[in-house]
Amino acid sequence: MIILKKLAITASLLWGMNMLMHVLPAYSETRGEMLYSLHCKSCHTSKIHWREEKLATNWFSLKAQVSRWQSNIGLGWDENEITDVTQYLNTIHYHFQITDKNNLATGNK
Repeated sequence: MIILKKLAITASLLWGMNMLMHVLPAYSETRGEMLYSLHCKSCHTSKIHWREEKLATNWFSLKAQVSRWQSNIGLGWDENEITDVTQYLNTIHYHFQITDKNNLATGNK
């Protein structure tokens, strides 16, 4: 009887974990959007990303602007958070070409 209870509990836990994995998105896929929504979106509407005189003209200048503004308002983001927000903005608004995925974090050309 105890073995059946343990088996039922294990099966329930595995089923529950499996269901959560299908519902929850991967952490790094949405962190950039979450950070941008919480800290930037109240001032930065989509219009700022489409203006004529935008400062971001490629991946590296976009990342520099994200880094600059997070520093200006004292967020203290680490390199991964800056990269996640940059990647989110690039996907949604800019569509700059990234030729080397290793350069995402470092910003090296």
